[in-house]
Amino acid sequence: MDGATRAILNALPFSWMVVLADFRVLEASPDAFEFHIAADQSLTDRGVRRLVTHALRTGSADEIDIELRGAVPGAASRYLRVRACPLNDHMTALLIEDVSHALRVDAMRRDFIVNVSHELKTPVGALLLLAEAVRSSDGDTTAQQRFIDRIRTEAERLSRLVNDLSDLSRLQSADNPERGNAIPAARIVAEAMDTVKLHAQQRNIDLIAGSLKGLRVEGDEAQLVTAVRNLLTNAIAYSPEHTKVSVSGRNADGLVEISVTDQGIGIAEQDLERIFERFYRVDPARSRETGGTGLGLAIVKHICAAHGGECVVWSQRGEGSTFTLRLPSAR
Repeated sequence: MDGATRAILNALPFSWMVVLADFRVLEASPDAFEFHIAADQSLTDRGVRRLVTHALRTGSADEIDIELRGAVPGAASRYLRVRACPLNDHMTALLIEDVSHALRVDAMRRDFIVNVSHELKTPVGALLLLAEAVRSSDGDTTAQQRFIDRIRTEAERLSRLVNDLSDLSRLQSADNPERGNAIPAARIVAEAMDTVKLHAQQRNIDLIAGSLKGLRVEGDEAQLVTAVRNLLTNAIAYSPEHTKVSVSGRNADGLVEISVTDQGIGIAEQDLERIFERFYRVDPARSRETGGTGLGLAIVKHICAAHGGECVVWSQRGEGSTFTLRLPSAR
């Protein structure tokens, strides 16, 4: 292979190999063998071999996507896009790109659109049916008032869903918040508790704030208030009446931990790994009853990640749950 061809291949944003018709690897970029499609200077993957043979026979470029399964059961597969470009009658250049992340993002985007469409159908369909019921109620003011109350409930649910979708989209597209301003954790918790106070009173749930003195975090105050508020809203919604929801804080190895603890129904172990997924609901029927959108914890997760932290959860069925925001302490 001449120096000009080598220089062109090195300038491309791909790993590459140059192989002969008998599948021997003539030359390769340093990272090309990490994809395990070749060993001992020879192509081993059957799909890539067929690709090389076809490219040499037709004299035209072609490409395939191949799946590399994890080395151990349960490990994530990797997906490669391999393009074969004949250099002459007996030599082919292979351009290798790892497209695993792009394919996962594309799948998530498709799932998100499907989920949004499904979530919007329920309140929109209910509004249409209720509007028709009002029109055909034939002057029955009691029935009309009942239908109007239901319309208001569904409209509020739709509004919450649109607002949460807007918040999530803004969080995903925004730059990470600046870290220069130190915010007292007590102020964040006080603002969040103030927004859910009425909801807690309606359900006869006591809100208790522990000492957060001296705890400060950096970032966007409005986002952090939203994260704590979402945790409080969930705790109230999934707790029986006449119970307590408490917020506590502490310093732990350079991190500020803000914990929201309830005495609610708890979360089953098999659900704990998925509760931060968008639209995932442990109990769909209960979520409809409480008006949840299935996005609250996903928003919490994104806010924590944007601030360089995380949200962890402990839960026991029948005993309650504790969600903890772990955020870098203000310098």
